[in-house]
Amino acid sequence: MILAWLGALCIGLSLGLLGSGGSILTVPVLIYLVGQDPKVAIAGSLLIVGIISISSALPYAMQKQIRWRTALLFGGPGMLGAALGAWGAHYVSSTLQMLVFAALLLSAAYLMFKPVNLDENDEPTSERAFYKIGLDGLIVGAITGLVGVGGGFLIIPALVLLGGLSMRLAVGTSLVIIAAKSLVGFVAYLQVLEAQSLSIDWHIILLFSLIGVIGGWLGHKASSLVNQSLLKQVFAVFLVLMGGFIFWQNISGLMA
Repeated sequence: MILAWLGALCIGLSLGLLGSGGSILTVPVLIYLVGQDPKVAIAGSLLIVGIISISSALPYAMQKQIRWRTALLFGGPGMLGAALGAWGAHYVSSTLQMLVFAALLLSAAYLMFKPVNLDENDEPTSERAFYKIGLDGLIVGAITGLVGVGGGFLIIPALVLLGGLSMRLAVGTSLVIIAAKSLVGFVAYLQVLEAQSLSIDWHIILLFSLIGVIGGWLGHKASSLVNQSLLKQVFAVFLVLMGGFIFWQNISGLMA
């Protein structure tokens, strides 16, 4: 179980440092280290990441590093998408969910490897049209609800490359969006668990959330001291390895 607690700390560190990656770590940790059913792990991941994201967003809010307009335009449709994705989980097997999750890990690794080009002052460029931001949020939200990911690894590139935000603004804004979508997705996902006679392990959620909150604050403190480019590349390698492992574990079940 010590490995599981270390995993919870890494979840918070990832969210605090990068504004993403929390649920990418949470779902595998809950399944492979804690031993939870995939659907229970997905639901728990949504709540844990939502709680940690709220805590991690506070220092960004105090430093005025959140673009609230973008959070609202992206997060509103994102919450709707999360509810729809969770509803869709009724009709998707756990094996297929994990294969989709593995594909997302590999996609996230690609986005982490791909450099984000900003101007010299790390300043935002012109903002994207509001309806396009909303559509981005709806799509990412649906992914959130279906496979239990906060979507930060998709949100941040969207906010920087499409929304015109600086990297730091994107991280702070991403945390607010992740929190909103994750909590809505969790509430919607409870019906999935009830329909399959599964239940939440509140003890695990409480411990993971507390450890993750500590990790999130530590990650924020360290964000100005760590080389972000190198950190993203190391994290991307981890995602490739994890995605390959989950794919290998589940592909046989789909073909059976």
